Amino acid sequence: MATQESLLTIEDLKVIFSTYGGDVTAVDNVSLQLNKGEVLGIVGESGSGKSVTSESILQLLDEDLTTYEGNIWFEGKNLLDMSPRQIQRLRGNDISMIFQDPMSSLNPVMSIGKQIAEVIRLHQRVSKKEAQKKVVELLRLTGIPSPEQRAKEYPHEISGGMRQRIMIAMALACEPKLLIADEPTTALDVTIQAQILNLMMELKDRLNMGVLFITHDLGVVRTVCTKVAVMYLGQVMEETDVDTLFSKPLHPYTMGLIKSVPHLDGDKTKDLPSIPGTVPPLSNIPDGCRFAPRCPFATEKCHKEAPSLAYASDSHRVRCWHYETIQKGEMEHVY
Repeated sequence: MATQESLLTIEDLKVIFSTYGGDVTAVDNVSLQLNKGEVLGIVGESGSGKSVTSESILQLLDEDLTTYEGNIWFEGKNLLDMSPRQIQRLRGNDISMIFQDPMSSLNPVMSIGKQIAEVIRLHQRVSKKEAQKKVVELLRLTGIPSPEQRAKEYPHEISGGMRQRIMIAMALACEPKLLIADEPTTALDVTIQAQILNLMMELKDRLNMGVLFITHDLGVVRTVCTKVAVMYLGQVMEETDVDTLFSKPLHPYTMGLIKSVPHLDGDKTKDLPSIPGTVPPLSNIPDGCRFAPRCPFATEKCHKEAPSLAYASDSHRVRCWHYETIQKGEMEHVY
């Protein structure tokens, strides 16, 4: 069970989908912990299980097709033991989520102000007038100019960066303890992206929120995260604090991801390193280590036996048969 200091503790989470071809395990024995005021980044390629892990916290997946195993503790209470009504009370109140595409999350036929006010009145006992006043305050807080006018507008009338600010305002309407941000800046240009990230971190500090930050962008991870979990094909491959991850990565997959990030001072005459191959479908998970078919260090053992998530140090976990050799610098990186 989670300790009192932790805000969110995920223990041995399995998420199984029922499909026409049989059951598929999208998340396999994932364990993570997040404390108040921390930012935990979850990174990996598409299909690694990042979003499924985050959506499992609020049980947003199709309940008729999804089976959960393990525990998700939030402030000492197991979310997976809660009724749909109890979970509904948490959504948007103690736990909020920002999605990647605001246009698919906002109601196109309802004004922005009404949508945010609806969240406030759902969870807080306030009048319509008080809710509208708070809407304007939230829009101003998130850097939206002329908030009184914007509250009357509809999602299609404003820019993508502004819509994402609206989503942040809505997520923060009830001052949540946990904010889940699922690729919140992917569709934005770099200038707006930086503004949104700065805004999120300012609000995180002000409210002492825990933030679960889902992304494939390691540059963003390095900027905003306290610690990082690297996922691949439904499993955590490596987890540690952000400085250690970038200075001393121990999993070949993490090393490949870091190498593939472009640098301003890099050699422009050379191709950017990349990890060979692609993420296989969940219906065809390899035997042994899941990353072995794409790994430059893979041996026969890697293809036959699955490694467990081992502690390389007190705060550094890695799922690799060769992490000790990599740690000693005896394996040359070949990406």
